[in-house]
Amino acid sequence: MLTIADAGQARLVTGGVDTHAEVHVAGMVDQAGRVLGTREFPADAAGYQAALAWMRGRGELVKVGVEGTGSYGAGLARYLAAEGVEVTEVIRPNRQARRRRGKSDAADAVAAALAALNGEASGTPKSGDGAVESIRALRVARRSAVKARTQAGNQLRDLIITAPEQVRDKLAGLATAQRAPWPPGSPRRPHRPGRRREGRDGRRGPPPPGADRRDHPAGRLPGCARPARRPGRVPGKEGRRHSGREHPAHHGRRQPGPAADRGELAALCGASPVDASSGKQRRHRLNRGGDRQANSALWRIVFTRMACDPRTQA
Repeated sequence: MLTIADAGQARLVTGGVDTHAEVHVAGMVDQAGRVLGTREFPADAAGYQAALAWMRGRGELVKVGVEGTGSYGAGLARYLAAEGVEVTEVIRPNRQARRRRGKSDAADAVAAALAALNGEASGTPKSGDGAVESIRALRVARRSAVKARTQAGNQLRDLIITAPEQVRDKLAGLATAQRAPWPPGSPRRPHRPGRRREGRDGRRGPPPPGADRRDHPAGRLPGCARPARRPGRVPGKEGRRHSGREHPAHHGRRQPGPAADRGELAALCGASPVDASSGKQRRHRLNRGGDRQANSALWRIVFTRMACDPRTQA
């Protein structure tokens, strides 16, 4: 119970913040756990400053409990720590307690403040700066690069397994680093791979801006086999749109020739309805089988035509 002497002193308050990508919701409680108010602030430098000023305007700020100090709340936690405010890391609210009192951003902010007040949240958030953070960023980049290299090596190994005999005999016994300089041959003679010219033909992805596309392996393929651009307007052809060559290519990925009828093509692409009737109920459901890449290509083609083709629109 507060005494008369305590009444003349500044009121001690504790804050809590429910963090999001665009806005943060702050809540305030006093030492007795009474809610003093909640307010929403933008998740930027000006919002951090306004949130701290608002919390300090409620009394003497003791500490602030912040959710997601390793993600959306990292910037706010660094700002508060730099301003000399004690910051504690608050975990996600208990689901059973949240089910009883409901779920809202304001309620989560108050719960974070109460968790910091009663000591339930006592973890110190990571600073997210200095040499440790630099090393962490480098490790993230290295881990993704190693993963991509391993994936590319596995893909190359699988391609060699199904390659013609002439290619498999030459590349099967080589290490991954020795296999990489061998790009695919011409479309008419895929069993005769050529050495990489000046270290350029073996690269993955499109050529850099300004480079001659004919120097890239994709530039030597016939028009129907070249990688597609992103769906959009055809360069130099105002008013014309295209779905790209890559999407129609998926339709023939497992079908050497044209489909016998529309039903066969729909089944191949996983777009045919599946009977799900039972008893008196007669209904159909979506087909979740088939070639999912062909299904995605069909979806892209249809929606591109719906945007520009009068026949499809009709």
